[in-house]
Amino acid sequence: MWGFNVTEQSFPYDNRPVSPLTNYTFDEWWFHGHLDFPPHASDVLQLPVNQSITTEIACDKGATSFFASNPGGDIQDGDNVCPGSPIAEFHTTGFDDLKGCALAIAYKSNVSEVTPEDFTVFSVNQTCVWTRFTDFQIPERMPACPDGLCTCAWFWIHSPDSGGEQNYMTGFQCNITGATSDVPLAKPQVPRRCGADPDNGKQLATLSNCTYGAKQPFYWLQAENNTMFEGSHAPPFYNDLYNFIDGAQNDIFEDSYISIPAPSPVAALPFLNQTVAAGVNLPFAGNVTTTRSESNTTELNDACLTVGSSNTKRSITGTHEGWKRSRIAAHLHQRRERENASGGLAWALFGWKKM
Repeated sequence: MWGFNVTEQSFPYDNRPVSPLTNYTFDEWWFHGHLDFPPHASDVLQLPVNQSITTEIACDKGATSFFASNPGGDIQDGDNVCPGSPIAEFHTTGFDDLKGCALAIAYKSNVSEVTPEDFTVFSVNQTCVWTRFTDFQIPERMPACPDGLCTCAWFWIHSPDSGGEQNYMTGFQCNITGATSDVPLAKPQVPRRCGADPDNGKQLATLSNCTYGAKQPFYWLQAENNTMFEGSHAPPFYNDLYNFIDGAQNDIFEDSYISIPAPSPVAALPFLNQTVAAGVNLPFAGNVTTTRSESNTTELNDACLTVGSSNTKRSITGTHEGWKRSRIAAHLHQRRERENASGGLAWALFGWKKM
C-alpha cells in the first residue's frame, strides 16, 4: 500500500496512514499524500469475484499482524480495534452509531493517471469500524483488470458523535481474479443523500433522490477538490443514507439498469436489467437474502492491508434486517478458525513475508 512505512518523522506533520485527513490541499489528501511512498511492484491485493476478503483495521499498526514494522511493537488484542483505548478512539458511541466504510477501484494500473472520478465503490461494510477483522464482499461480475493490475483505495468517514469530523483514504494495488464477465463498470456518479435521516429531521427515505448504479467515494471536508458539501455535523456515510447497500455493490456495471432517470425528489425510479440482476440488492427493499463465501483471507488497517492463505470456507445467510447479527457471528467464527490455522503467506503491500 502507499505509505505503509511512513512514520511520524516522514513529513513535517504526522502523516501516517492512521492520521485523519481534514482541510487538506488536494496533493495532501489524495492518496494521503503518499504517492512518493509506493508499494513494491509485486504487492498486489488479489480480489476474488463472488467471494469475500477479510481485512484488518486498527488505530495502530502494532494492533495488527504487521506489528514488526511498528515502532511500539506488538500490542495485538484479538479483535480489539484500539487496544488500551476508550471507545471514543473508534469515533463512535457504540455499535448502533457505526457508519460504514468502503473499498473503491479504478481500472488503471498507473496511479499517476488515476483521478478522483475514476474510483467506483465496489464493496461496503456498514459495521466498520468495530472489529479488527472486517469483511468485504467482491461483486460476482467484476471484469478483469488491464494487464492484471488496478488501483484501489479504502475510504472511511466516521460518526459525528465522537470526535471532530475527518476523512480516511488508504491506496493500494489490486487485481480482480476469477473474472467471467467483460462488462465494464459504469461511469461512477456522485452519491446523493436520500435515505431516512432522523438526526436531521427527515423521517422517511426519498428513493427517487438516490444515485443508483456506480458511485464515487466521498471527497469531503478538504480545502479543495471536494465533491460532497455537507456540513461537518451532517457528514456523508457509506450506508443506506447514500444508497450504499451493505456488502457487494452488484449494480455498478454498464448493463445493470435499462434506464436511470436523473435523481430528484419527484423522479421516476430506475429500471433494473433483470437478465443480469442476480445478486443485486436494491435500497430499502426490505428483507434481502445474501450468501457469502470465503477462500482467501485478506487483512487491512488504517496503515496496512494484507492477504494470507486460509483453509476456512463459510457461508452466511441472513436478511438485510439482520446484517448486524450475521456479521458479528462471522467475525467470531473466523477468529476461531484463524486461531486454529497454520502459517502461510501474508501480504504487507511492501512485499511477501512468511508468517
